[in-house]
Amino acid sequence: MTPPEAAPADVRVAIHAGQLLQPVPGGIGRYVEALLRELPEHGIATEPFAAGARPELLDHLHTPVAWHDLGRPRASLRYEAWHRLRRPRLRVPADVVHAPSLAIPPLDGRPLVVTVHDVAFLRHPQSTTRRGIAFHTRGLHLARRDAHLVLAPSEFTRAELIHEGFDPDRVRVARLGCDPAPRVADTLVAARVGATGVSGRYLVTVGTVEPRKRLTVLVEAFRAVRERHPDLSLVIVGPNGWGDVGRLDAPGVLRLGRLPWTQVDALYRRAQLCCITSVYEGFGLPAAEAMARGCPVVTTSGGALEEVVGDAGLLVAPGDAVATAAAIEEVLDDPGLRARLAARGPQRVAAMGWSHTAAEHAEIYRELAGR
Repeated sequence: MTPPEAAPADVRVAIHAGQLLQPVPGGIGRYVEALLRELPEHGIATEPFAAGARPELLDHLHTPVAWHDLGRPRASLRYEAWHRLRRPRLRVPADVVHAPSLAIPPLDGRPLVVTVHDVAFLRHPQSTTRRGIAFHTRGLHLARRDAHLVLAPSEFTRAELIHEGFDPDRVRVARLGCDPAPRVADTLVAARVGATGVSGRYLVTVGTVEPRKRLTVLVEAFRAVRERHPDLSLVIVGPNGWGDVGRLDAPGVLRLGRLPWTQVDALYRRAQLCCITSVYEGFGLPAAEAMARGCPVVTTSGGALEEVVGDAGLLVAPGDAVATAAAIEEVLDDPGLRARLAARGPQRVAAMGWSHTAAEHAEIYRELAGR
């Protein structure tokens, strides 16, 4: 397939891409990568920058981009200098600067847009480190004070930011996207699943393994479900994050760690369902990815995951292992329900592609550049 040609660029945006240098880039890394890939099609030239060597993935983009290595200090030392001293000033040439996380560089008067994905560090401080709380709290203050516009990935997060004192007129919803679900031959899907060592019927959950994901709740629910479905496995996909997540070892539980995207894609396609038990999310990319592939979703209510899933999945209260087990069994035992959810998922996420995300961002950049 020939990649689309880039539109003539009329705005140049400097994007902080430090997350691409992290051992676990996570959802923010996916977001940054998608913007760098998709924005040129919408007439936006990108200038990615960070304090570190050029990430290899930039060499695989359809449109070549320069890389601005800010030099020393690197990593956390630079972020501390940015947040505490507001030095050194950013010198990357651009019309607009975008901080896609709460690592916010000091500027020289150019328009600044900041994406705030969630305020989990305030709502669930026990799920992060003291250093993480301090860093994100300072970043939130700087976003509230310095950003010309703040982007939230969901209405839920926008409401959270307004609750934290952000001016409603300066907070926009710009939803994240998900990778497309092209047709793949059944034999190839089976081979990719087989390469992971997974066989038979299974549930899948995808995401960085960290306390906020409440995976012990999922494992407890799975134990109960497996009493009636002894052939069932639970597949946990994702790199280790930080912190004690509790005991996840149990009969039938497979921890696969980080996998190539083609294998994650295949696991979604063959799973009985995807179950996400996070206590708090700002968006919920794995839920959208699963739905795009016709994989029924069971997830938690009361936040952004409910907003993303809507009527294309079953919702349970966060932390309720009994309700989670009941919802999983409902999908497993009712083929009609499973088929309905599988059909609704792709319809639900049809407008959640990364190209749509980039188009929304392009409009915002142009608005800021014209001020």
